[in-house]
Amino acid sequence: MPTPSAPRHGGTGAWVQRLIIMLLVAAGSWYAVQEVRERMVFVDETDARIVGELVTVSSRVAGWLSEMGVRAGDTVTVGQVLAQVDARESQLLVRELNARAEGADAERRRMLAERDLIDQQTKSRLETQQSTASAAQETLAALVPQLELAHAELRRSESLFEKRVIAKQQLDQARADARRIASEHRAAAAEHQEAIARLQEARADQSRLKVIDEELQMLTHRRDELMAKLAQQQLDLEDRVIRSPVDGVVDKTFVETGEFVRQGQRLLVVHDPGKIWVEVNVKETQIARLRTGDAVRVTVDAYPDAQFSGVVDSIGTSTTATYALLPNPNPSGNFTKITQRLPVRVSLNNADRRLHPGMMVEVRIDVGER
Repeated sequence: MPTPSAPRHGGTGAWVQRLIIMLLVAAGSWYAVQEVRERMVFVDETDARIVGELVTVSSRVAGWLSEMGVRAGDTVTVGQVLAQVDARESQLLVRELNARAEGADAERRRMLAERDLIDQQTKSRLETQQSTASAAQETLAALVPQLELAHAELRRSESLFEKRVIAKQQLDQARADARRIASEHRAAAAEHQEAIARLQEARADQSRLKVIDEELQMLTHRRDELMAKLAQQQLDLEDRVIRSPVDGVVDKTFVETGEFVRQGQRLLVVHDPGKIWVEVNVKETQIARLRTGDAVRVTVDAYPDAQFSGVVDSIGTSTTATYALLPNPNPSGNFTKITQRLPVRVSLNNADRRLHPGMMVEVRIDVGER
């Protein structure tokens, strides 16, 4: 006959088994509920990395690199000298252009002084010759009626002498008076012509001012050209001192002191650690759930025990495949639909500067709190 304890042991074991099964079912149900909830409330992505504004600093001029003042990892500020290209030849060209510009200024000052002198001299001479010509013209004009009167008196005297009315002495006197006045008239006419000639010479001297004005204008154009070349050469001289365009750190250098660099050749790369973000490639099937401003939790592989927070800053308008260098044509007609991804930008606060461009991260976007 069986002992009374045997059934009790069998019943207890079955009850324990049922309890374990119930616990397992409950745990599975809880995990299933949590998984469903997380899928509904969160969008998780592992295809994400930290991105920053990497600025490639290049040389705008060609020459020997005389100094490389920074190394990878150095902190730099805006305007800080990063490198210098040999500037001796450029400095000599600047000095030459300065000397030529100063020479053009000196020549211009000389011509201006000469113009002022000619202007004063010609004005005074012109006024004098105009007065002389006017006086000579008045003298000539005054002798014309005297000459006519003398000729008329001579004709009258000749007529009276033929009629034996006057003596020959009176006729000779009339002829002498006519010759004298005619001589004075010729002298006055000659003086008037000479005065006119001197007046024309004075006017011709004054016309030299126009020639000087044209030469001054040419000098002005030449000086402007020299100043433009000088400004260009000064820009070339300034470009030989390469400065940092941003506050940040030096990521990498590509040249060393003493190397010859070409125009446009990259020298180093810098970035601002305070301006970084996370670029997440989200599946197109999930993109409709995202909104700008959604909270994001970021886990960085470099710091597995730390979490960083951010927000969705922008959502891409075209897939990453749109910008692929090698398009994927389908000439055979066989088609396999592949889920595309759109880039989503997540802004981050990197006050402690622990995050760096290129780091791989995992993100969880909270799409449930709206």
